Amino acid sequence: MKFDTIDYLQTGNERQQRAYDVLTNHRILAQLAPFSPVLVGTIPINIDIESSDLDVICQWSDKSEFATALHSLFGHYPNFTFWENPTHQAVVAHFIVDGFEIEVFGQNIPIKNQNAYRHMLVEDKLLAQHGETFRQQIVSLKQQGYKTEPAFALALGLEGDPYLALLALEV
Repeated sequence: MKFDTIDYLQTGNERQQRAYDVLTNHRILAQLAPFSPVLVGTIPINIDIESSDLDVICQWSDKSEFATALHSLFGHYPNFTFWENPTHQAVVAHFIVDGFEIEVFGQNIPIKNQNAYRHMLVEDKLLAQHGETFRQQIVSLKQQGYKTEPAFALALGLEGDPYLALLALEV
């Protein structure tokens, strides 16, 4: 799949190219290599807005080891924060690098089974199916304050929990 590496960002729009440069120059993904990092979210699929961050998901087998790595690797960056999300049994770090907010999210779940990755694949497929006008509608909804999955659900007229409704569109 094209999202397994960030190579595609090199030929993307200006923001995608900047994201590539930041992630590469600061070796963010390289340093996280033991945890199988993948960039997910809105920037990879070109529906980001000005406030969008770089979302990196990881898989850990030892939560304490992952937490220690996050502190050691990124604790010196501006606005570094760290927390555990017990609902999703996740460990999260947030920091700023060269003007980009970066969030690293790790679970003891294979990357391709994590909801953020699965949502991005469904969203990418929907964007390809529905075209540029649809993409602009999603961006507009996000600019109005909608999170990504609720924006897709609204644009598609999906009922119920938007996160589950999008996953139901996996094929």
